[in-house]
Amino acid sequence: MSATTTESRPSGSGLLSLLDRHHTVAPRDYNRWLIPPAALAIHLCIGQVYATSVYKASMVAHFDSSLTAVGLVFSIAIVMLGLSAAVLGTWVDRVGPRKAMFAAACAWALGFLVGAIGMATSQLWLVYLGYGVIGGIGLGIGYISPVSTLIKWFPDRPGLATGMAIMGFGGGAMVASPLSRQLMSFFDADYDPSVSGSLANGTALTGLFVSLAVIYFLVMMIGVTNVRVPAPGWTPEGFDPSTLSSKSDLITDRSVSAANAIKTPQFWLLWVVLFCNVTAGIGILEQAAPMIQDFFRGSDGTSSVAVAAAGGFVGLLSLFNMAGRFVWSSTSDKIGRKPIYMVYLGVGIVLYLVLALVGSTATAIFVLVAAIIISFYGGGFATVPAYLRDLFGTFQVGAIHGRLLTAWSAAGVAGPLIINGFLDAAGTPGKLTAADYRPALFTMVGVLAVGFVANLMVRPVASKFHEPEGRTAAAADDFAGDEAEGSTARGGSLRVYLSWGVVLVLLAYGVVQTLITAAKLFA
Repeated sequence: MSATTTESRPSGSGLLSLLDRHHTVAPRDYNRWLIPPAALAIHLCIGQVYATSVYKASMVAHFDSSLTAVGLVFSIAIVMLGLSAAVLGTWVDRVGPRKAMFAAACAWALGFLVGAIGMATSQLWLVYLGYGVIGGIGLGIGYISPVSTLIKWFPDRPGLATGMAIMGFGGGAMVASPLSRQLMSFFDADYDPSVSGSLANGTALTGLFVSLAVIYFLVMMIGVTNVRVPAPGWTPEGFDPSTLSSKSDLITDRSVSAANAIKTPQFWLLWVVLFCNVTAGIGILEQAAPMIQDFFRGSDGTSSVAVAAAGGFVGLLSLFNMAGRFVWSSTSDKIGRKPIYMVYLGVGIVLYLVLALVGSTATAIFVLVAAIIISFYGGGFATVPAYLRDLFGTFQVGAIHGRLLTAWSAAGVAGPLIINGFLDAAGTPGKLTAADYRPALFTMVGVLAVGFVANLMVRPVASKFHEPEGRTAAAADDFAGDEAEGSTARGGSLRVYLSWGVVLVLLAYGVVQTLITAAKLFA
């Protein structure tokens, strides 16, 4: 690591001019280890979307609505994530990650504020518009903007790089779950998350959304400040790009444009793979807190799992979601992307059968099986950008990734609809049992089987889809054409330590809170 950190700006430049793309091109001695905490600062915030089940029951009571109607907030956000990533992916590649991250922070915070107005006025449609639509756009932009940048900084370890970024998205609920409970307790003295059936009132939900808007915007600005793209021709010391293609015939040394990528069968096979993997996991995540209570509900209708313990289960899933994104994606650098997806989908089939048939026999079995399933779910997200890089190159991998995330949008609707649809037909919230979940879990087994077959069919991309030699280099040179006018930032050790310190403190808070509440599962 270098020992100094400096910034110089053109005289007379406005603050917003720092978002221009030429300010994001790094000098050749910029420390690439500043990029992972920049990505984590974004993904830890937008990963809050996985913590909606913590206050879902309170929203149902506040709006006097159904599980399906409230769950639609989550589904809209995921749909908008995929659509905005697909539509704006090329724009993100063109303007650079800093402007994209700033736009994501603004949309994400604004979504919470509009949602807070909906909470305060008891207008559910405003929550749909705010958190769902506006916040969902922030989700999509924020999700893809640092991923392609990390792949460019870590061409020697793309699985590790994407795992570092996207593990933050999986860990977002690990931070947001305890934080949300504590904030709701602060705004509503009658709300006690340790008491089964305790619900936060509308004032607490409003205060929660306003607080999260402010907190998340400030944290996301850390990512905006630190992010850079490597200069044209930069490679890590000692790295030889020609060695990549020798590892697998799926890894190309050529590039495919986003427009051509969607014409290939490989893109659509990966679309099916991602859709199936996400559909199978997202239904559990969206229903996590009530699900564990329902699986262990006695004949008298009382669950042996308290609300606080159920919240701990949500956090524990986030821990495995986050860890799976890093561990499994890093493993894919060793064994390959296609084999790791065979694990996600094939072993996932077995685990879903175990969950459906014997998951209600013991809390430990339920928690362990669900945790491994969610680790595969998270690993699938973290591995897919590296899979895309292997097949299509780095030229427009961010835009291709954005288009592929429409599979997440579709799964964001399909997963919760399958789970909530079966549950609404079976009975009312608070009276459901493990047997009511089995039809949905068996459905997920079939979904995973389809994804397993699709992954087996992936082959190298035909040469007719490759970009002409020299075009990708010309595009990179054009991006950096104004580099001399921009920032000459140097990422020194102090800056690296401070940036990592902030995200590690957030992660440590989430881990400690998660372990404290998760311990109640086994009390």
